[in-house]
Parts: sequence; C-alpha cells; structure tokens
Amino acid sequence: MKTLVYTSSLGLLCMLAEMFNLRKIVLPLSIAGLCVIFGLNMMDWDINNGNHPFYHGMVVVNNYSVVFSGLLILLAIFVLILSGNFYKNEQSKISDYLALIIFTLCGALALVSFGNMVMFFLGIEVLSISLYVLAGSKKKDLRSHEAGMKYFLMGSFASGILLFGITLVYGEAGTFDLQLIAKNYSAMAPSILFKVGVGMIMIALLFKVSAAPFHFWAPDVYDGSPTLVTITMATIAKIAAFAAFYRLFSMCFITSMPAYSGVFAAVTALTMIVGNFTALNQDSFKRMLAFSGISHAGYLMIAIMSLSGGTQNAVFYYSLAYGLSTIAAFTVAMVVANNAGTDKIEAFNGLGKRKPMLAGALTLAMLSLAGIPPFAGFFAKYYIFSEAIKNGHLGIVILAVINSIVAIYYYFKVIFAMYTKESDAVVFEIKPSYLFVVTVCVILVLLIGILPNAFAGLL
Repeated sequence: MKTLVYTSSLGLLCMLAEMFNLRKIVLPLSIAGLCVIFGLNMMDWDINNGNHPFYHGMVVVNNYSVVFSGLLILLAIFVLILSGNFYKNEQSKISDYLALIIFTLCGALALVSFGNMVMFFLGIEVLSISLYVLAGSKKKDLRSHEAGMKYFLMGSFASGILLFGITLVYGEAGTFDLQLIAKNYSAMAPSILFKVGVGMIMIALLFKVSAAPFHFWAPDVYDGSPTLVTITMATIAKIAAFAAFYRLFSMCFITSMPAYSGVFAAVTALTMIVGNFTALNQDSFKRMLAFSGISHAGYLMIAIMSLSGGTQNAVFYYSLAYGLSTIAAFTVAMVVANNAGTDKIEAFNGLGKRKPMLAGALTLAMLSLAGIPPFAGFFAKYYIFSEAIKNGHLGIVILAVINSIVAIYYYFKVIFAMYTKESDAVVFEIKPSYLFVVTVCVILVLLIGILPNAFAGLL
C-alpha cells in the first residue's frame, strides 16, 4: 500500500515544484524518488506470499503485486531518464509531463494490487486519463491531436462497457470484494447475469491490452503520439492491464472461464495472426512495433487461457522480457528519428557501420522480441507455451509457434537494413541518457535470458 501512497505523493510533489519554480530539480528528484520507492516496494516481498489487505481490502499486497509493482517502477524510471532530453525544448512544462507519467504509474500500481472492483476501475481510469493527455500533448502536431482524440473516444467507450460489466457483477454478487466474489461462486455455478457482466469486463480489458478485434486504435495512437508516450503505452500500460487481467480472472472469475473458453481461443488466435501478418507490410518502425505489441498481447492471452495451471510466473517473466526489449528498441528508434528526421525502416540503413554499438543493441532487442535463444524473449515464450501445453492447449501453441516464425521476418528486416544496406552519411548524436537506458535494458535482457530460473520463480 505504501508503494502506491508514496508514488502518488511524488506525482503531487512534481506539480508543486511547478508552483515554486523548481523545474531544474524536479527530474532528478523524480528519478531518485522512484528509486527509493522501488527499494521500499521490494522490502514487502514475502517468501510466504501472504495477502495483506489495506483499507478494508481495497488494496491487497502480496508477492504478485510486489514483483509487478517493482517491474512497473523500473520501467517508469527508464521513461523518466529518457524524458530529460525528450522534453529539453519544453522545460516550462517539464513538471506537468513528469507528473502525468508518475500518475500513469500510480494507475498501473493500482491495477496490480487491487482487491476490490472499485479500486480496479479507479486504477484503469487514472492510468487512461493521464495517457489521453500525454497522447495529445504535442501541440503543433496534428497526428498527436488525432492520437489523443482517438484514444480518448475509444477508451471512453471501453470504460463505459467496463463499468456496466462491474455493475452487473455487483448486482449479482452483492459485493465488490474479489475474495468474497470468489468465495460466493466457488461452490455454485455463475448465473447468466454474472456471465454477461464478466463478458463485458473481458471486452473492456481486451481493448486495454489491444487484443484483436479491439486493436484498431493501437497503431494510429502509437504512431501519432510522442515516442516517449508510445513507450509508456507499450510497456507500463500494457503490462499493468495484463497483470490486472490475470489477477481479476484468476481470483474471482475463474469459474466463468469455461463459458468463454472458445472466445478466448478465437481472440488469442486472431490477435497473433493480425498482429504478425499486418506488421509484415509496415514501413514505419513505430507502426511495426505497434503491431508487434498486438502479437505479443496474443502470446500473453495464452497464459490467460491457462489460468488453472497457475501461470503467474510465466506472465511476469514474459512481461519483464517484453518491457525491457521494447524500451531498448524504442529508445534506439528515438535516436535514429532525431538524427534522420524519420522513423521509416529505411532510416536504419547502414546503422551497423555508422553506430555499431547502437545497431548491436537494437539487434539484441529485436532478437529477444523475436524469441531467439538465448535471449529473455525465448524463455518467455517457452514458459508460456509449456504451461499452455500442460493445460491442453496444444493447437493454440502450434499456431503461436508458426506466428513466431512469421515475426522473425519483420524483426530481421530491420537488422538487415542496419547491416546490409548503404545510406547517406548522417552524423549521429547520442545523448548519454539514451545510451544509458539502451545499455542497461540490453544487459538486463541478456542477464534474464542467461539466468531465467532466477527471475521465473519469484511468484
């Protein structure tokens, strides 16, 4: 609980810094604050995985919430480090941007530690509203305005559906508390009204994780938003939504899963196919990673299908590998776009000769996202697929393997552009903060891949 309280206080502190004209110290203060909060959060890790409710069960702290909160805080630290150079020309508003990023993190933390449907809804809204503002924050860019409006409109409809679903569940169960709902329906079959409510909540969450056919907003919003905001959406927001998805359905909706098993299978298959095959034809790196993120949502959906097998470790490991690899890839893309003036894949031509270290880092990130051993992405998929096979989902795993092979093509398209194609000489300037984030993320991806058991058994 203290993790959420301290993070919220840090966001308020950023807003107060603007009032007292302390813009020069707000960035280092925010980074240092999140580092301290990360340490305090990990101190709550309990090897016995006990549940510790706060505020009448609104928030429940256990190993699941602690490790996911730690991951989200770590990713937020990287985002804040990048923000120093990203917003260097908008120093007058730096406090506002940092506060919105931290409030996005607050919503994400609520989504991984809620014990009550009210806190679940509040977490989604705090995260979403902050991202609506950030997506349209580039005032002179029409694409940013379009991204913000699309995200706001689509997100509002999804929130309405979510709230209606929560209302139906409450009307049937008589409580918002997850443990009470699970207890009430552990010995009896859920009613039609309850199943409809669960279905509406599922639809809203499928939108939040950009799973097909609710994915249409993602490519345009990712492409039009400022790149730093896209990183936040693709990592913090997506991981938090999946963690909430898993927490909600594993705690109190598992009895309704058989009624939606066919829907889950169809959505999972469609998400992987749409994400990977659409990414093949993209010439924009950001749009390619947007569709790549959709395909990764499909792989994580396989873990949701295997709830009865206790796949929380697989979900965490996959989220860790995906988050670090995605931040590394987007950071390199920011460097290239800043110097070449475009994020087209052709902008990466000859990067292997001009900046071999940068090209090497992007290559490792692409290999991890593609699931090539010995990188973290390979073991992430291995854990997901092996748990699914144990739970009788062999067919969907075969389809996922085929899609993983397809994905190799568009990931390697970027690698080939860097090492096999020539381009006009462009002087590349790499900011120290960007280089630091890329280096740390790639080292962690390698470390997690070399020592998978050290990270896959935290839950």
